[in-house]
Amino acid sequence: MTQLDFRLPDIGEGVHEGEVVRWIVPEGAVVAADDLVVEVMTDKATVEIPSPSAGTIAKHMYAEGDTADVGEILFVITTDGNAVSSSPETSSGKPVAASAAETPAVSPQPAASPVAETNGKVLAAPATRRLARELGLDLSRIAGTGPNGRIRPADVRAGERPATGPSSQAPPVLGVREVERVPFRGIRRKTAEAMSRSKFTATHFSLIEEVDCTQLVISRNGAKAVGEEQGVKVTYMAYIMKATAKALMEFPQLNAELDEEAQEIIIKKYVNLGVAVDTPNGLVVPVVHDVQSKGLLQIASDLVDIATRARGGKLTPADFKDSTFTISNAGNIGGILATPIINFPEVAIMGVHSMRKMPRCVGNDIVARDVMNLSISIDHRIVDGADGARFMVRMRDLLENPTLMLI
Repeated sequence: MTQLDFRLPDIGEGVHEGEVVRWIVPEGAVVAADDLVVEVMTDKATVEIPSPSAGTIAKHMYAEGDTADVGEILFVITTDGNAVSSSPETSSGKPVAASAAETPAVSPQPAASPVAETNGKVLAAPATRRLARELGLDLSRIAGTGPNGRIRPADVRAGERPATGPSSQAPPVLGVREVERVPFRGIRRKTAEAMSRSKFTATHFSLIEEVDCTQLVISRNGAKAVGEEQGVKVTYMAYIMKATAKALMEFPQLNAELDEEAQEIIIKKYVNLGVAVDTPNGLVVPVVHDVQSKGLLQIASDLVDIATRARGGKLTPADFKDSTFTISNAGNIGGILATPIINFPEVAIMGVHSMRKMPRCVGNDIVARDVMNLSISIDHRIVDGADGARFMVRMRDLLENPTLMLI
């Protein structure tokens, strides 16, 4: 028998570590080459990693929720010595692991010690280090229960708890106090890290604009019928994306990012729209590229494609690449107003809210109109309030008069 150490591959796009979200194959199970073994999440995407060879999964080196650096051993597989490793890329083009390195045997995990170190360095993920700082705890004095003594968030929280004992003055139990503990990992943890970084870096300010969508409803009804003939579902979101791309080309300071190291503002002359999609596993933000050069039907088709793949867990790292501006649309769920958090390092994000029949003045008459609010959060370091207001007025004009998008 031969034992292979399978290491976390370099998935690209500047990724240095990945979180083990789910073990698809348990220890002791037999796999064929290219069978999916583990689901790993990076800052860019969730990737299902296959086995490089037929054999038996001898050992998981990380538990679900642990973070592994690129190049560290994810799992050990035993083979008959004649198996051929699979190629580093599947036929679908999804990035997978590079070939595994043979080792004579699996190294046993060292027991956890009060000081979890390798060559004097405490082993802990960035999120774990941040948690320790927030709680005022010294990581070097905490016992790590992860692989090679790596300190997990649970270890940090355990170090925070005071000693408890029986109390002679316990209050009476008034009722059942049920709780459920859900692991803080996967998309939820990545979202939390990204939102915290954005909120503590970008200086947010918000603007709200009301849009009379009565003409938009009429235009969309006509486009919907045309789209159905071509097998394309035309939604209001396609119109909003088209208007956003046109407005950003006119106000490119909102289609930018700040290079703090070079002290330069990077203004982008193309529009790649990140679209927040609610999925069973949490919120993801895939990207529709080059919206400024696409027609309404193409935008609608692209939108259906990424939303479908997002909800099916089929997005790839390329689907998250190079967004320049983000739209968050919760209008189909409800709510008339929100102040979304910027998808850093972008400088603005626009919220789209529910459309409702409302009484409004048209001339001297009060009539029923289809009304929707748009909200935008902007990084005040980069964009002045007046420019943000002009952008929102342009969005209102384009959506209230959809034919302007054709000019």
